Amino acid sequence: MAAGCTPKTQHNAESAQAARDQLILAVGSESETGFDPTTGWGRYGSPLFQSTLLKQDNEMNIIHDLATGYDVSADGFIWTVKLRTDAKFSDGQPVTAADVQFTYETSAKSNSVLDLTVMKSVEAVDNATVKFTLKEPQSTFVYLLARTGIVPKHAYGKDYAGKPIGSGPYKLVQWDKGQQLIVEANPEYYGKKPVFKRLTFLFLSEDAAFAAAKAGQVDVSYIPASFSKQQVAGMRLEAVHSIDNRGIAFPVVKSGARNKDGSPVGNDVTADIAIRKAINTAIDRKALVNGVLEGYGTPAYTVNDGMPWWNPQSVVPDNDLKAAQQLLGDAGWKDADGDGILEKAGLKAEFNLLYFAGDITRQSLAIAAADMIKPLGIKMNVNGVSRDEIKKQMHANAVLFGWGSQDPLEMISIYSSKYRGIDYYNTGYYSNPVVDGYLEQGLRAASPEAALEFWKKAQWDGQTGLSAKGDAPWAWLVNIDHLYLVKDGLDIGKQRLHPHGHGWPVTDNIEEWTWSK
Repeated sequence: MAAGCTPKTQHNAESAQAARDQLILAVGSESETGFDPTTGWGRYGSPLFQSTLLKQDNEMNIIHDLATGYDVSADGFIWTVKLRTDAKFSDGQPVTAADVQFTYETSAKSNSVLDLTVMKSVEAVDNATVKFTLKEPQSTFVYLLARTGIVPKHAYGKDYAGKPIGSGPYKLVQWDKGQQLIVEANPEYYGKKPVFKRLTFLFLSEDAAFAAAKAGQVDVSYIPASFSKQQVAGMRLEAVHSIDNRGIAFPVVKSGARNKDGSPVGNDVTADIAIRKAINTAIDRKALVNGVLEGYGTPAYTVNDGMPWWNPQSVVPDNDLKAAQQLLGDAGWKDADGDGILEKAGLKAEFNLLYFAGDITRQSLAIAAADMIKPLGIKMNVNGVSRDEIKKQMHANAVLFGWGSQDPLEMISIYSSKYRGIDYYNTGYYSNPVVDGYLEQGLRAASPEAALEFWKKAQWDGQTGLSAKGDAPWAWLVNIDHLYLVKDGLDIGKQRLHPHGHGWPVTDNIEEWTWSK
């Protein structure tokens, strides 16, 4: 018999190779608004289909992507960015300065989560040079250059979010809304070519994703901590550290007002700083990590624990019921009628704590936190409600939210008085002129390094601040490790510190993924 491969053998080998070139992932929820960077896609993690001027490496350092370099004028008003000349969109057209100009002008008009109000103008000086002119210096502008995916001027239209064209490592092939997203490697990509030619993202709940992993239907699955102790044949557990935090946002103003949509604003109980400080002091964060997260996480004391702009001096010792009781007693809260709930001037220390219905982890954290403060005489009524209902009630009730960004802009979004009542940002209507001043100084600093002093003072300057040691508008609870079941033999590379959003950030380094065996 002649040696060599028969057609059947060759076909089997090709099929096996094709299977190794593809991955099926159940790693997160569907993007509700599609994949348009000008309206916020890619803010938490890589935009996947697009590339950015700058990006962060695994050590969180700012490095070049589409840009080959940038200069900032001495007064901080002019940012000049040089572009690489070999980058192309997935339709084969070159990426030019005109596309960058178009992207940032479109983003500025979108009024999305990308706050570009500081940008006065953006100009394509030539095909490979872009000049940004700011209204005033802003140290955090560098992060906007690293968060905004570039879109093609020639191919941008009203349906772009559903049919994106970009210069990132992958291009969209098929989007079955509510079910799956299929992407293929972009042959025009200028960076390191990904090993995997085709990715299928399944939009499954955490329960369904876990079931798919057990059935051998996915290569990577995100799971909640409650499933972490269960073994799945052929898969291993990968725990990735994050700054994806969970905390309780309190209304800090008294009730009586309504916003422009007619929703109530304010809560008389949580408007008392003693209530907020007592809760922060009584919560046992380590117990939440061990009990709710099965040990996969860390206690959270601020929105930015461990980041370069974090102020460790802002941390208040927790798990101290005696100190919490002292705070409440000194503020005039007493249980006069013996029903186990404190009163003050006829007001009961009772309020609602809302969370997004269907989120197992938030539900467990909310219930556990309520149990921890019950001995103080504070009653938190835990309710899981819809996203629409949260929007209506979040200014008058405590809400268990999740945040966590790789830049200090988020601190401004949730604590600055200029964001009171805007979207999901400063829902509690917190305001402190001293804090606002520090945040503004941080923004106007000459560089990210020079801004650190002001970010830290905003948290605690020895007298006041936005932290639990200061005004305590939040009670931060935990930073959640992102947990994934990964098929044996699949190497997902070195994962950087994940931002908020369990799922999509795992693909930030998709070019590093490969089979190890």
